[in-house]
Amino acid sequence: MRHALIFAAGLGERMRPLTNHTAKPLLEAGGKRLIEWHLEKLAAIDVHYVVINTSHLAEQFPEALGDGSRWGLRIRYAYEGPTPLETGGGMLNALSLLGPEPFITVSADVWTDADLAALPAEPRGTGHLLMVDNPAHHPSGDFGLDDQGLIHQEGNAPRLTYSGIGVFRRELLDDWRQVIHEAGAGQNPPRFKLRPLFERAIARQQLTGSHYRGAWTDVGTPERLHELDQRLRR
Repeated sequence: MRHALIFAAGLGERMRPLTNHTAKPLLEAGGKRLIEWHLEKLAAIDVHYVVINTSHLAEQFPEALGDGSRWGLRIRYAYEGPTPLETGGGMLNALSLLGPEPFITVSADVWTDADLAALPAEPRGTGHLLMVDNPAHHPSGDFGLDDQGLIHQEGNAPRLTYSGIGVFRRELLDDWRQVIHEAGAGQNPPRFKLRPLFERAIARQQLTGSHYRGAWTDVGTPERLHELDQRLRR
């Protein structure tokens, strides 16, 4: 995998007041911006080209990260406009900047010590999700994961939480208008979540996953950011 997409367009509403003047992915933990941890990991597995989608305080990203050369990367920015396009709309908006091969996606507001090299370069279906144990703030999880690595919505498979990190083929978005019925889908550019497309892939047994049991944090609040910062500085 040579290309990656970093979701960095959120408003960071739960992180206020910190995000009133700083985009959430540019907040620091352990002496680095949250997004820089991901850029280092991507560069370490020979990803060379990274698309970062932006909206809230978008001008801060090129000022802080430049063209990516300090990490040996080439960074392109996909501006979504003043209103973020959600995960599905954001991926669709960035798709023209990504190559034909499967690409890694990373949510900029998570932190993990997972080795991204363990992700499959070629998913069996249209996507592969990195799943983690359910955090205290999301005890019911998102999806089930069976012993064969298939993702399920229901059933006896243990329920886990989607980490915000995955590998996808462009085909995940094929015929997306047949699946997406959110009001924002009719806007230009379209605004919609990825979840309905995940559910279609699950129904077709085209969504796989792997369970990572190491450190992972959804850095969604000032309290969690502070906890992560303290942990990384020990």
